Amino acid sequence: MNAKSSSSVPPAGRSQRATARQDELPTPSATSPGLPPAASFDALGLPSELMTTMSGLGVTEPFPIQAATLPNALAGRDVLGRARTGSGKTLAFGLALLVRTAGLRAESKRPLALVLVPTRELAQQVSDALAPYAQTLKVRLATVVGGLSINKQSAQLRTGAEVVIATPGRLADLVSRRDCHLNQVRITVLDEADQMCDLGFLPQVSEILDQVRSDGQRLLFSATLDRNVDQLVRNYLHDPVLTSVDRVAGSVTTMEHHVLNIHPADKYATATEIAARDGRVLMFLDTKAGVDQFTRHLRTSGVRAGALHSGKSQPQRTHTLAQFKEGEITVLVATNVAARGIHIDTLDLVVNVDPPADAKDYLHRGGRTARAGESGSVVTLVTPNQRRDVNRLMSDAGIRPTVTQVRSGEEKLTAITGAKRPPTATKGSGGNIPFRGLGNRDGRPAKESRKAAEARKTAEARAAARVRKGR
Repeated sequence: MNAKSSSSVPPAGRSQRATARQDELPTPSATSPGLPPAASFDALGLPSELMTTMSGLGVTEPFPIQAATLPNALAGRDVLGRARTGSGKTLAFGLALLVRTAGLRAESKRPLALVLVPTRELAQQVSDALAPYAQTLKVRLATVVGGLSINKQSAQLRTGAEVVIATPGRLADLVSRRDCHLNQVRITVLDEADQMCDLGFLPQVSEILDQVRSDGQRLLFSATLDRNVDQLVRNYLHDPVLTSVDRVAGSVTTMEHHVLNIHPADKYATATEIAARDGRVLMFLDTKAGVDQFTRHLRTSGVRAGALHSGKSQPQRTHTLAQFKEGEITVLVATNVAARGIHIDTLDLVVNVDPPADAKDYLHRGGRTARAGESGSVVTLVTPNQRRDVNRLMSDAGIRPTVTQVRSGEEKLTAITGAKRPPTATKGSGGNIPFRGLGNRDGRPAKESRKAAEARKTAEARAAARVRKGR
């Protein structure tokens, strides 16, 4: 166990690390050297029963982030891990957390380890990934997220759980209700820390970290180390080991990047033909209304599609993801809510129907494919007035995409994406199906009434508030 841990529990409150002088606080550029990477899982001295379970699940060789992180995490060191999504970091922190918690027993409402994540989908993904290993080591897991019954989650915590996987908003609710106490938490993981900061969770995350044991271990994973993440590192990590297995921009060498220059009037016909391809595809649009309208359009075109965004209830989101994973639907149309937190095996194509706002969003959207060393492609549809912004975005991301001018129905489009004529396309249309739900035939947005615009803005503001609260 961690040499820093003791049988006595220090009073809850801000860690002394957070009140030290600013120039004494650790920074990503002033982290400490750690143990060398592990050559294999065998070299880590993991419990034999855990190794048996791992072998049965095909986990035999560590990915780079796991090899680099696990020796230090198992030794009780604070770890700052910089790695892109899909690199295998769930087991990088999860195996260490479970091994170091095994054999301990949590009291009612008082977990011993905590994993904080930004989205409900990521919480479920982490829970699913760790469940078989937790069962082997007899460690009880509890997942607490918004959108599901808080009373059922409270009951689960009352029975006792060594490890809690949570979104910040729901955990804060449970703490305020005194259904969860954090002063026994000795290991805290912040997964996708930059996304939590981007969603406005930094105050809640800081309040939570102020309540866990001040002498506990902290493992922070983030694709980027921007100002807000650096604030968490400075305030809450003690002498951390920096582990970085990707360039800062996080671009993926096993991923192909394509920019398809298109005419505005041909945008949704092109997207429809891509959606009709053989195999699964994840397609991103900017707005919830756009996602719903495009999904309805695909369905009327004979394409099995589902919609995912923050306006959907958690049971709806879970059901849609399950359908996509099991192949009941072949196209998942989503807003950025799906840019992190979902893992789909053998997903080889991500399409930005609407280009993302910045390089960070691009990298995390693209991170849904080419996961764990597999190959994949990211395609971005770009109209003439978007080219300058997309060029800047690609430069910021450190990516040089292949740029191709295409039209719907062309062989070039099929060669790049596997696009084909949708099942219910009108004969002789060449696949150029006008999509009236998202705009006019010239590609301009459809005019919206003042009343409809006000209703939409109100609904989007409420949904955004729910996302910020983790509900």
